[in-house]
Amino acid sequence: MKKLIWKIQYDSTPLVYRHCKKCGKKTHFKSSDQFRVNAQRQYLDIWLIYKCTKCNTTWNATIYSRISPQALTAEQLNQFQENDQVLARNYAFNSELLHKSGTECELPEFSVVGDDIITGEYAEVKLISEYILPIKISAVLRKKLHLSQKAYKELVENGRIKDRSDRNLLKSKLNLETVIVFLP
Repeated sequence: MKKLIWKIQYDSTPLVYRHCKKCGKKTHFKSSDQFRVNAQRQYLDIWLIYKCTKCNTTWNATIYSRISPQALTAEQLNQFQENDQVLARNYAFNSELLHKSGTECELPEFSVVGDDIITGEYAEVKLISEYILPIKISAVLRKKLHLSQKAYKELVENGRIKDRSDRNLLKSKLNLETVIVFLP
């Protein structure tokens, strides 16, 4: 059995769709990868700054509100103050946090990197995603294998593509790691 690893690489951070005060309508906002940290007496407020893609108006997505500075380590606080790019990207990909902020999240374009499999070959593929996003496994596999929805559905229904943990591959969403088995 051939064992492969396919990594999902995202072209950008997800865009959020919300009302822009300056544009007067709903538009897309993109993460600036910068934080705003505000001290109010004994408490901190921390936001990730987004910018409207049309007019550059900013919107602050709440990360922490009225949190005690002692609740964060010195390293964490420093990461926020120094606009750590990895940390900013992690928060920009946190669809649950953005949903709580009352926004709609638009999934980013992605590519699937890894060796191809030969049709009819017995193989086990580990799908690895750095972030949990509501992307269907079927979308990832169809993109990598260049399959139509109908062809993919036939392979799943005929048992030629299976999830190692027996999840429904027509409806299941991507996790950090997912193992898919391809049967001849």
